[in-house]
Amino acid sequence: MPWKAIGIFDSGVGGLTVLKAITAALPQEDTIYLGDTARVPYGTKSPETVIRYSRQIASYLMSHDIKLLVVACNTASAVALPTLRRELAIPIVGVIEPGARAAAAATRSGKVGVIGTAATVKSSAYTKAIKKINPEIEVVTRACPLFVPLAEEGWIDNEVARLTAQTYLKPLLDEGVDTLVLGCTHYPILKGTIAEVMGPEVTLVDSAEQTALTVAQILGERKLLRPEGEQGNHHYYVTDIPAGFIRVGNRFLGGRLGDVYQVSLEDDAREGGDGAAQD
Repeated sequence: MPWKAIGIFDSGVGGLTVLKAITAALPQEDTIYLGDTARVPYGTKSPETVIRYSRQIASYLMSHDIKLLVVACNTASAVALPTLRRELAIPIVGVIEPGARAAAAATRSGKVGVIGTAATVKSSAYTKAIKKINPEIEVVTRACPLFVPLAEEGWIDNEVARLTAQTYLKPLLDEGVDTLVLGCTHYPILKGTIAEVMGPEVTLVDSAEQTALTVAQILGERKLLRPEGEQGNHHYYVTDIPAGFIRVGNRFLGGRLGDVYQVSLEDDAREGGDGAAQD
């Protein structure tokens, strides 16, 4: 019996931090990653549109016979997860619930900070998820939109990154948070600079790492883990020309990105076929 792959999708390149965490935790597993680079970002789209895009991507990944789906996009996790879970027969993991669980467990003062894109912060998805676990926890949120271009440009430990982090994060320090959720898949790239600004007293919760732990737990419980000692293969698909994705993806993964193929989800949705891959 051939072992099935883990499917992972994001609106663009940020979900590669989730892929990196999954391959670190489960190096024996095959993965299929799809970045919807033609339609990024999702944060500015209506919920109906994000759900439609997510269903198209899930359908494409299901055509590759995946065993678990990771929604490595905060916007899609906040908006589309209930629909996907209702429609698909495989386990589905978003990035918000694992991060919320870890933050609720880590906080000592009961004050948790969450940083993310403007859309993620506006959705209150992390606040709701944390308060569902423990209503007593006070959640302080802050949008940090400039962290995304800094991460993609590789400006992660220079003066610009430090000053930006200080400007964004000082209000959270003033509020007295003792735990900070990195609520955007780009932000782990800046973890070193964020930790430097927040100081050693503040616990950083990396949603990508927590998502990987959740994936490992679910596959273990369902006896779907590939035997240790195997070496996983990784396939990458995008919906726009791959050049930009490859450039930033190599930075995110440390230069380990393989071949990237372009697919058309719109054609796939209309024709019900397997979107042709091309260089």
